[in-house]
Amino acid sequence: MKRRSIMTGAAATLALGGAGIASWCRAAGSQTSYDRYIARLRAPLGNNPPMADLLRTASLAASGHNTQPWQFDVRPGTIILRPDLSCTTPVVDPDDHHLIVSLGCAMETLAIAASGTGRPGEADPIGGLVYRHTEGPPRPGPLLAAIPARQSTRADYDGRAVPAADLAQLERAGTGPGVRLILITDRPRMNQIRDLVIAGNTTQMADPAFIAELKHWLRFSPRSAMETGDGLYAAASGNPVLPDAFGRFAFDQVFTTAAENDKYARHLSTSAGLAVFVADREDTAHWVAVGRACQRFALTATALGLKHAFLNQPVEVAALRPELASLIGEPGKRPDLVMRFGYGPTLPWSPRREVQL
Repeated sequence: MKRRSIMTGAAATLALGGAGIASWCRAAGSQTSYDRYIARLRAPLGNNPPMADLLRTASLAASGHNTQPWQFDVRPGTIILRPDLSCTTPVVDPDDHHLIVSLGCAMETLAIAASGTGRPGEADPIGGLVYRHTEGPPRPGPLLAAIPARQSTRADYDGRAVPAADLAQLERAGTGPGVRLILITDRPRMNQIRDLVIAGNTTQMADPAFIAELKHWLRFSPRSAMETGDGLYAAASGNPVLPDAFGRFAFDQVFTTAAENDKYARHLSTSAGLAVFVADREDTAHWVAVGRACQRFALTATALGLKHAFLNQPVEVAALRPELASLIGEPGKRPDLVMRFGYGPTLPWSPRREVQL
């Protein structure tokens, strides 16, 4: 949302006078309250934390549209992740690929957090959604500290190149059993993938069902972000905070294909590189493994001072997948995820739901 929409809203509020301003603030909620809420969600773990705190930290994992499509089933010595089918996004993710990948992200975060704070254990490297643990000495590492600091940063980066040693570390982190990571830092191929991102975005923007589903997950105000605990909070994408009723109106006025395409082109031009994840097979077990690899990559990037964000249009629009696969040297495969990375700002944090035991 651009300055025009902000000014329109400001003018309307001023016209209403003090009562209108007070009503506006009540409808939007307090950013100070939101900051306190975020501080609780992202509080670092101590050693041997209560289970609720461990699961709170696991829920800081990445997920499509920040739907958090997981449920935790806690039993003695075992934590099972199950899909929450109330959090599907059938338009953008008709085969639940992103949902399963998101479960993998949560499992990797859980395993790192549990092992680092006194519950060492393991899940199967491919398809494992059961974490079996014992009690033991905490084994903290740099990825544990990165969990509360990680965010999907949807902003312009500064274009600086990433040192070769850091790229090698990212490649090791994002590669695992059944999953390959292709890093792309040369501008010609990045520009070719940019064109696929824009083609995919243009296709999605022409679909009213896609727009309706996206809008369902948008949270324009601190109040709605805290009340739902999920979705895409406007401030976390660098957009203005607005009462939800006005935010939905402004969204309809300024969310255009041209503006979104310009944004994605700018995001690509300021990124240091792209990461594309490809599984050996198209099945649930390998999609979980992709999520685990993606989360390791994202946490490693965070530990190295890098930002990242998803650019999944070329994998969400099925017709574009073969061209993307050829570009990355994986013809015949289904690319699973596309992420950009680089050095950039820290934006406001996205919300999370309270974990129910």
